[in-house]
Amino acid sequence: MTHALTAALDALNAEIVHVGQFDYASVFRERRLRRPQFLDWATDARFANVLAYWDSADNLYGGDAFYTETVEIDPSSMRRNPSEPGAVTVIAELSGAAKELMPREVLRRQIDRAAAMGFTVDAAFEFEVIVLDETDTSVREKGFAGLAKFAPDNKCWSGATANTHAAFIAGMEAEILGHDVALYGLGVELGPGCLEATLGATEGLRAADDAAFFRMAARSYARKMGKTASFMPYLGADYPGIGGHCTVSLRDKATGKNLFSDPEAKTSALAGSFIAGMMQIVPQAFAMCTSTVNAYRRLAPGSWAPKSLTWAEYPFTVAVRSAPHAGDRARLEFRVPPADCNPYLTLALMLGAGLDGIERQLATPAPATATHPDVVPEGAQRFPRDLAEAADRLDASADAARLFGQAFCQNFAAACRAEYASLAKAVSAEERARYLEG
Repeated sequence: MTHALTAALDALNAEIVHVGQFDYASVFRERRLRRPQFLDWATDARFANVLAYWDSADNLYGGDAFYTETVEIDPSSMRRNPSEPGAVTVIAELSGAAKELMPREVLRRQIDRAAAMGFTVDAAFEFEVIVLDETDTSVREKGFAGLAKFAPDNKCWSGATANTHAAFIAGMEAEILGHDVALYGLGVELGPGCLEATLGATEGLRAADDAAFFRMAARSYARKMGKTASFMPYLGADYPGIGGHCTVSLRDKATGKNLFSDPEAKTSALAGSFIAGMMQIVPQAFAMCTSTVNAYRRLAPGSWAPKSLTWAEYPFTVAVRSAPHAGDRARLEFRVPPADCNPYLTLALMLGAGLDGIERQLATPAPATATHPDVVPEGAQRFPRDLAEAADRLDASADAARLFGQAFCQNFAAACRAEYASLAKAVSAEERARYLEG
């Protein structure tokens, strides 16, 4: 391991190492070490196992023994870190008792499963992000209310906004690329301060790493510029709901051929079985891709987000959008996940469910004919209405336990219940305005 790490450090001329892992809330928890100290630490690498048992506010919700657990460093995950000269970031995952609970390991098991079936996995994410004209201090001084908008005049795909704020967008792009994220494009989207980032397709585990590091880079750059980049799915009535779409293709491990392609540019039989698996499993394990209280506000009636597991070729308003192609571009896009989704668990859910459909040779389900996002077609499974329901479904699902492991499902359901409970008694200004005077 030391030789592999030294070679990786040499390749990037690294003298500073940010080493850590992403938790359930997709926060990168790290140590910063100089090269000699990192290589010394790597001989008996350990990190606090609380990462498997705390919520988005760093409060414990589970676990019964807390200590520095062994971690396994992944040299192939090493990438440049532009935050300081000569710096890199590398992922080190819990490898003891908590190993099977952690998001990257949950995804790795599905990628290994695909390999055993003769597939390699290509994946990519696309995120929307809202930029606010606020600092970390000012949002707190304002109590997170009445926040100043960035580009308040923006319209969807506005050339005027893109040109007016080109320097900011180009700077964010440079920051993202500086983290070796496979960024395909960055531009403006719908609503004040809304940007959209499309990431390039790459190998499955790297695709999820890219997604996680993209959000870290976008947040960091905005802070450096005196602004706030938010991936909160629904900021309120003045803003659109924002998503984190996940795209997958399966390739033949021996030939590299895209197995979702079809000579007639139709959804292939293999892709159809993949969709069928998603239709059965995703509603049961929906918490894996939608795990915050706020994310369910994006699923309220009247939003662009689908309310049930539907599919069709091309429409943007179904849960699974098939983009068929006779060549290499054939893919399936899961359009329901919110912008704050955990990319490892989101991709694990999509991949695990789809592979299950292939293993069971499920037939391609009928595509949706009415594709309005609020329509729940006959026979379609509606998504949970809130995080509490999603947690209960995950905890009760024999299919989820079979695919993702019972220990993970129970632990993650507990995390979701804790997240839901944290806001169960919260009262908004809108709620007071509606009920205070009777």
